[in-house]
Parts: sequence; C-alpha cells; structure tokens
Amino acid sequence: MNGSMQTDIALGFTPMDDIHEEFLALSAALQRASDAELTAQLALMEAHLKTHFGQEDAWMAQTAFPPRDCHIQEHAAVLASVHEVRLLLAQGNVQVCRDLARALAEWFPGHATHLDSALAHWMCKQRFGAKPLVFRPGKLTSA
Repeated sequence: MNGSMQTDIALGFTPMDDIHEEFLALSAALQRASDAELTAQLALMEAHLKTHFGQEDAWMAQTAFPPRDCHIQEHAAVLASVHEVRLLLAQGNVQVCRDLARALAEWFPGHATHLDSALAHWMCKQRFGAKPLVFRPGKLTSA
C-alpha cells in the first residue's frame, strides 16, 4: 500500500464508508499488482469506480445535493482517465498504469475529505435529520 494512502476515511455514512473501504482495497491491490496482473486489477478498479461513482451520483441526483455538478464532473474525469489508461495498457504501456495507480491513491483522500464528506453530511441530514458522527480512537499517552 502507498505510504500516502489514507486508511481511516470513515465519514459516518455507512453505505459510502463501505464503498470507500472497497476502493482502498482495490487501490492497494492495483499498486501491488505484477505486470501480468495489471490488466485484471485495472478492470476490477474500473468496474468498482463505475459502481462507486454511479451510486454517489445517484444519491446526489435523488436528493438534489446542491454542489453536485463539480462532484459528478470529477467522477467523470477519473473514469475517463481510467478508460484511457486501460486502452494504453492493452497496447503494452505498463508505466502509465502504474502512474494511474499512484495517482488514484494520492487523489482519493482529498476527494473523500472535501467532496465526499459534504455528501455524507448531506445524506445523514436527509435520512436521519442529523450530522454524521465518527468516533476515532485517540492515542493514549502516558502521564
């Protein structure tokens, strides 16, 4: 797993948190993949992203999430990049796939923190009438 990969990305909206955990696992697998495994791992990532982004886009559309356009456009741009890399990988360009794997790992924490957290907040307000709560264990320090 990439050292910059954020692993504690819980936002307090369980359906989204579950999708994000799956993304993190697939991202790690794509980064670790051998050259021979890249095509299959990239296909799994692309399928996941279509489902992942499709679900978030649907939540935004169904609930009239106010800042949805920017979020949906970012999803579309990532999917377009993944599709383009898949075509280049099929032509033997392994490095572009490795670059994408690293870029996805670096992109995701910011996306989750800035765009997805607002959507998680919105979804919890819509469903439960309250903001999401996320409990993170603190570091214990000796006195």
